[in-house]
Amino acid sequence: MEITPAPCRLARMPTTRKIIHIDMDAFFASVEQLDRPELLGLPVIVGGAPNSRGVVAACSYEARAFGIHSAMPSVRAHQLCPQAVFIRPRMARYQEMSRQIMTLFRRYTPLVEQLSVDEAFLDVTDNLMGEPSATRIAQAIRAAIRETTGLTASAGVSYNKFLAKIASGYHKPDGLTVIPPDRARDFIAALPIGKFYGVGPATERKMQAHGIRTGADLLRFSRQEMVALFGKTGHFFHDIARGLDQRPVQPVRVRKSIGAETTLAEDILDYARVSVVLYQLVQQVSRLLAEKATGGRTLTLKVRYNDFTTITRSSTTPQGFFSAQDILAQLPRLLAATEAGRRRIRLLGVTVANLCNEQEARRMRIRQLILPFPPARATRPAPTPSADTRSRFESGQETR
Repeated sequence: MEITPAPCRLARMPTTRKIIHIDMDAFFASVEQLDRPELLGLPVIVGGAPNSRGVVAACSYEARAFGIHSAMPSVRAHQLCPQAVFIRPRMARYQEMSRQIMTLFRRYTPLVEQLSVDEAFLDVTDNLMGEPSATRIAQAIRAAIRETTGLTASAGVSYNKFLAKIASGYHKPDGLTVIPPDRARDFIAALPIGKFYGVGPATERKMQAHGIRTGADLLRFSRQEMVALFGKTGHFFHDIARGLDQRPVQPVRVRKSIGAETTLAEDILDYARVSVVLYQLVQQVSRLLAEKATGGRTLTLKVRYNDFTTITRSSTTPQGFFSAQDILAQLPRLLAATEAGRRRIRLLGVTVANLCNEQEARRMRIRQLILPFPPARATRPAPTPSADTRSRFESGQETR
């Protein structure tokens, strides 16, 4: 067990909850090594083949020693580690293992918020074991995971979700880190800004441009200054720098969007070929919408050009998007607002968000009708796709 050093000199913060974050260690790769013992100790990469345009979905710690990480192009991973073993993902197997692990969590508390197949928050303030120590519960869970599945997991224990999640990654793999309230602020002050949950590469660069490199630097900014720099997210950054996070553990997570995307086997310039790929993606999305008996008010088209520049184009309507026909009616207009046909495209994606059922969408349409319409403003008309282009979308057929 690892405990963070040096008690904080600031006032003790009140604690009302005991939160554990469990994160499986190199989950996909560890499952492959479990099922194939001959892979133990070898650099294993789960993802696209080394000669493909795929990416790394996960990799073992042996592969990480070569600088390989998830989302890295498989070609680059092979260059860094030619001896790596590349394995195609087996999602059904990973889901099977995930179900075992999540079931195990619920032996300790019903308050389990699953974030992905390999991580979850647990609120053990009031737990099924009657155990007052969250640290001892985390130790018991890690031991049970190892005994039940043969896999290892890292755990973070603290009084809120932000700190528990940071802690679980602090001593990976197979680690346990506890951040009690009286040590939280010193821990946060020394933490590099890139390690903060919610701070991606772009936000990290922006923060560093303003002299923010650690949690201590973040503390120098007022709430108003953070909001001015980062919008609504500034409230979150202001609070977590002070160890404040009131988000509860939510056993049922509300799905926010349904989508599908694909990295193309080769860069596409031809507009007709782009439309065929999009048609196929729309069919996938519409099937998922039907399975979930839902739709959404916002349609987003994602395009990544061959220089890795990524753009999105969105449309929100009160009518909603519930079927392939609904999506195909708007998609050509979104595509016309990109540089498809003029720049080579590497990746395409289609997503429906602001999810709602048809009854909710009907209420929204009625509300729109009874609201007074504002005066019309002169706007530049959006590009209108040709009849030929629209027919390609609706038929799903490529024309050459």
